Amino acid sequence: MGAGKTTVGRQLARRLGRHFYDSDHEIVARTGVPIPTIFEIEGEAGFRRRESQTLAELSQQKNIVMATGGGAVLAEENRACLRASGWVVYLSVPPVLLHQRTRHDRNRPLLQVDNPLAKLESLHAVRDPLYRAAAHFVVEGGVMVASGITHHILRGFNQACARNS
Repeated sequence: MGAGKTTVGRQLARRLGRHFYDSDHEIVARTGVPIPTIFEIEGEAGFRRRESQTLAELSQQKNIVMATGGGAVLAEENRACLRASGWVVYLSVPPVLLHQRTRHDRNRPLLQVDNPLAKLESLHAVRDPLYRAAAHFVVEGGVMVASGITHHILRGFNQACARNS
């Protein structure tokens, strides 16, 4: 949530010559309504069901780069699906920095609370270990610009491919 998954994912896809998909954007395209509307009508559970279905379908495609929504790792089946179908990267960003990046964004239903920073801290406490367990590669910090993160991930990807060949 605000870690830069979409920005970095687009850059990675361009550098690798692959198609890029953002699972949240796919959900919006499929439903025809913004994510906050899905949350209003179906609640978080309804959104998570749609998210799992979208991830399962996108994971069937080959040679793509996919950015997931921040909560995608909450479901065990999503973690297993992602890990089995591709090389998973976790962009680990401290909650304080996530708060700075998302504080004016009204399209994040989980952050429409009295204390968004506290909410980000609690989400991070739950999600961080799940991301670390699912990831093949972790990028720490959030200090680098997107192009630097992209280069770092490509270097790690190339090393992983060399080890596996």
